[in-house]
Amino acid sequence: MKQLHIKVLVGLFLAAGVLAWGGARLWDSFGTLPSVPVAAPIVLAFLAAVLAATAFELRGRLRAQRERRPGAKGVDPLLAARAVVFGQASALVASLVAGLYGGVGVFLLTSGLEVEPRRDQAIYAGLSVLAGAAVVAAAIFLERVCKLPDDEGNGGADARA
Repeated sequence: MKQLHIKVLVGLFLAAGVLAWGGARLWDSFGTLPSVPVAAPIVLAFLAAVLAATAFELRGRLRAQRERRPGAKGVDPLLAARAVVFGQASALVASLVAGLYGGVGVFLLTSGLEVEPRRDQAIYAGLSVLAGAAVVAAAIFLERVCKLPDDEGNGGADARA
């Protein structure tokens, strides 16, 4: 399994942000811009918490297994692989979503925040970007936790659970 690269995530974030900013400008010129849902940062923060909890649980189980503690529950390699795939998919989607809300937030900031609903929408968009960054950080942490030590026998290639 290939490692997730920060460059890809940043590229998705920037591309989605530019497209969302342009789309928000166009949409606003024709009418009312759709609102940023209040639930967006909440859902992203919940996803970050699930990823972080999974990473801490697997890290504890792997540490206990390495130290050969009596009664330690091992980690099924398929479970670790599924956790990594879940983390990578979550990071990719969170980068896109954070970019979309970031682009809308930049548009709202540059178009003026005199109207209270626009100010609230800009706050929700900013919180969504922060929660999306938390998802990416938790996903990368989960990926690092599930990383296998380098295998000497396969030429030093990066091995994953």
